[in-house]
Amino acid sequence: MLTHWNIKFWEYSYLQPPWLILIVLIPLFLYFSLRRERTKTSDLRFSGTLKTQRKVELKWVKILRQVILFLQAASFLFIIVALAKPFRWDDFNNSENEYKNGIDIILAMDVSGSMMATDFIPNRLEVAKKVAKSFINDRKGDRIGLVAYSEEAYTACPATLDYEVLKKQIDEISPNLMGKKTAIGIGLGTAVARLRNDSLPSKVIILLTDGSNNAGEIDPITAASLAKAKNIRVYTIGVGSNDTAMIPEQTSFGIVNRPFQVDIDEETLNEIAKTTGGEYFRATDEKSLEEIYIQIDEMEKLKILNNKYKKTSPATPYSFLNFSLLLLVLSFAVDRIIFKSYA
Repeated sequence: MLTHWNIKFWEYSYLQPPWLILIVLIPLFLYFSLRRERTKTSDLRFSGTLKTQRKVELKWVKILRQVILFLQAASFLFIIVALAKPFRWDDFNNSENEYKNGIDIILAMDVSGSMMATDFIPNRLEVAKKVAKSFINDRKGDRIGLVAYSEEAYTACPATLDYEVLKKQIDEISPNLMGKKTAIGIGLGTAVARLRNDSLPSKVIILLTDGSNNAGEIDPITAASLAKAKNIRVYTIGVGSNDTAMIPEQTSFGIVNRPFQVDIDEETLNEIAKTTGGEYFRATDEKSLEEIYIQIDEMEKLKILNNKYKKTSPATPYSFLNFSLLLLVLSFAVDRIIFKSYA
């Protein structure tokens, strides 16, 4: 297979990257090997001046011996890369084990009035919906659902494999349907309730908000404790620029943009993530929000690998081992056949 000869190392991720530190030994190997080659004495003694000796010296022999050393160095390099356990996501995605045991994910999205702030273009909610749909497109075999919340919360879409239906539901959510305030505890609690006991073993909630908990009867930390009890990881995302933002308001004179102070309760969001084994992120623009979802995507893929392959590693070092063996055989053949240097 061609994939067993792919040594484009930049296309790989590594399960054991500390092994790559050994690459610094390759230049040392070459330095001392070339130095030894220059000072190496021959088994055949030659009587004459250095000038006379160089006249009978075969230049191609010297070059060929240097080539052998570089072949050996390259072989050691490939072995080191193989020890780092390289793998490609594309190979894993196309394998027969293609996320047959994926994860259950609930997207808990704040739809309070402040999500209409225009520090994200056109507004925070539309950008959050756009990036969430992109995240969904990158998942394979996961059941993903949607909870929308403000002062109350509702399940816009239960966890499903039908991503087209889910994305349609994301498009249809709008702000202020359940009030203008933010009940983070209610939103998180509803998301926890959607991940039932028959959910897949790996369960995740991605909670997005642009404010602090100022409504609802459930405290966010209490909801986080419920998530922890069900082994649910919660990733929290605070969205909003720094300082102030503009928000459109309906007045008797029409829609007027008014400035308001960005107030994200980062301490609580951090605590929720820490309690459940997740992580807190802050997004100040669309690009940073996209990068956050990419990070979460990669983190959860790695967790799938770690859970599915506790005994059998998903690493695919074959191409590097193949090239390493090929170069070792080539250098051995040149050394033994051409130079007759038998041990």
